[in-house]
Amino acid sequence: MGKRKFKAEVQQVLDIVVHSLYSHREIFLRELISNASDAIDRARFESLSNKDILEDDPEWKIKLAADKDAKTLTISDNGLGMAADQIDECIGTIANSGTRRFLEEMKKQNKSGPELIGQFGVGFYSAFMVADKVTVLTRQAGAPDQATRWESDGSGTYTVESATKETRGTAITIHLKDDADEFLEEWRIRKIVKQYSDFVEYPIVMDIEREEVERDEDGKEIEGAERKKTVKEETLNSCKAIWTRPKSEIKEDEYKEFYRHVSHDFQDPYETIHWSVEGTTEFRALLYLPKKSTFDMFMPETRKRGIHLYIKRVFITDDCEFLMPQYLRFMKGVVDSSDLPLNVSREVLQDNRMTRLIQSNLVKKVLDTLGDKKEKDRDGYTEFFKEFGAVLKEGAHSDFANREKISDLLLYETSKTEAGKPISLAEYVERMPEDQDHIYYIVGDSRQALENSPHLETFRSHDTEVLLMTEPIDEWVVQSMPAYKEKTLKPIDRGDIDLDTGGDAEEKAEERKKAEEELKPLTDAIKEALGDKVKEVRLSNRLTESACCLAGDEHAMGIHMERIMKAMHEDMPPSRRILELNPAHAVIKTLEALHAKDAENAKIAEYAELLYDQAALTAGIPVDDPLQFARRVSNLMNAEARTLV
Repeated sequence: MGKRKFKAEVQQVLDIVVHSLYSHREIFLRELISNASDAIDRARFESLSNKDILEDDPEWKIKLAADKDAKTLTISDNGLGMAADQIDECIGTIANSGTRRFLEEMKKQNKSGPELIGQFGVGFYSAFMVADKVTVLTRQAGAPDQATRWESDGSGTYTVESATKETRGTAITIHLKDDADEFLEEWRIRKIVKQYSDFVEYPIVMDIEREEVERDEDGKEIEGAERKKTVKEETLNSCKAIWTRPKSEIKEDEYKEFYRHVSHDFQDPYETIHWSVEGTTEFRALLYLPKKSTFDMFMPETRKRGIHLYIKRVFITDDCEFLMPQYLRFMKGVVDSSDLPLNVSREVLQDNRMTRLIQSNLVKKVLDTLGDKKEKDRDGYTEFFKEFGAVLKEGAHSDFANREKISDLLLYETSKTEAGKPISLAEYVERMPEDQDHIYYIVGDSRQALENSPHLETFRSHDTEVLLMTEPIDEWVVQSMPAYKEKTLKPIDRGDIDLDTGGDAEEKAEERKKAEEELKPLTDAIKEALGDKVKEVRLSNRLTESACCLAGDEHAMGIHMERIMKAMHEDMPPSRRILELNPAHAVIKTLEALHAKDAENAKIAEYAELLYDQAALTAGIPVDDPLQFARRVSNLMNAEARTLV
């Protein structure tokens, strides 16, 4: 007994705890409550073979006591307690197996963080973040005459001496620093317990002082009645870890209530996923698919906080990007692992094999659930996909291992579907003719804009279905997913398009070749007039109604993607696209006749500019010179008007 010195490495840990973690120092209460819960767990286990442990205090609980006059906060439990040699070994040397590793990790990462507290067995010493002095009074269960007092101010020494204690368990009294008075306030204590320890299995109680006044039969205060102060023991935590209970015992309203608690959403969830996994890794999960997206879905600082990680029902963190990938960030709920080794920082934990196994299980379960909802509740899933489809699509771009499953979940409207009635890629493939080799798609700002695109004209005439993609992420998706069920995805605004098959194909190819030869002087003249604005001028297989359109090379960036990149202020090299002409259109025939009559006519260059601007506008590209474009249109209208007078 008497005064003793801490080991050198213990003092190092104390210095780190006290001087590096002040921004999250409320964690000390979480750690001490967790330690108390563990002590009760051990006592319960021992009581199975030794009933004497329960004689002096049969009701398990953790009690908090705040004394504002003495400026102390006491956390006590009726758990197993410690003998003198145990307290010296467990506290005096701090986490024999973990202290050195703790220091190594701190040095390796060159930083500190509150996530490290309690993860190396140093949770007890987090008390020194707020304490001038810590006193521990403990009595081992089954040893009524052997209590021990441990005390230290954290400066390098501690004392151990014999003491008396009426009941088993441990009481830790924290003598608070001058700037830690907040931890004596009832509201602050309640908030910390609610955030970190709400689902601890044992009641966390506190004596609460209330001022009461005598009331009449109707509940009204009696005028002049004396106010009396009463003290009642209140339980601060719910003790209801709903995810640990069998599904058969949980009512639907309980699931909904917990969803509102964990998500802060006033609506009911779309689907509840409650299951447990046993085997290589063990964990329980209660996850929810929301109905509506929130405003912060695309805000980096908040979008990763949907899943709450617990270990043995103690809250660890809601920064769980390592458990649920970004493209499932709309998920809400909890994951509780009984054996996840939180003995390293969050960044290293992310690479932990057990963590990867948990994530793999979570992702598989969520994707399987979404697939099931798509098949069995199509209308509900369609509404869900309208809200979260853009986020889910990120997975097709980023998660190679699950790309096939994710692609099965995608929905798109098409040139043949009603607005608001999308189909899956699998359904598109089922509807394809046997001789169709590609899944055709076009990307744009809206369904209306795409339906008016000249690129759709030949597909309508051939009764060929085209996916209408209207979200910015779609361009990235198709780049990462070039094929689906051995059918390549092909944009209809790039490369060559030829839908003619059978005997007509050869005949139309001959007609096209003949038209190209006949119109070559005109296409050359238009190319010369437009110069570097276009890469090429050629006749089109896409057009049946419009006079012209702009197309890209097979592997060129899409026009929609180009606009997105420019909006993001990305440096983009100027794009030169192909101006395609419809040889059957009256405007092209008129231009051909004009060029044949007078190849040097200045109007040919002016009409070439008009054609280019028209094609650019239908593609959603702003014209280079709006004023000049307006003048050309006005001149054309004036010329037409003169012929009518």
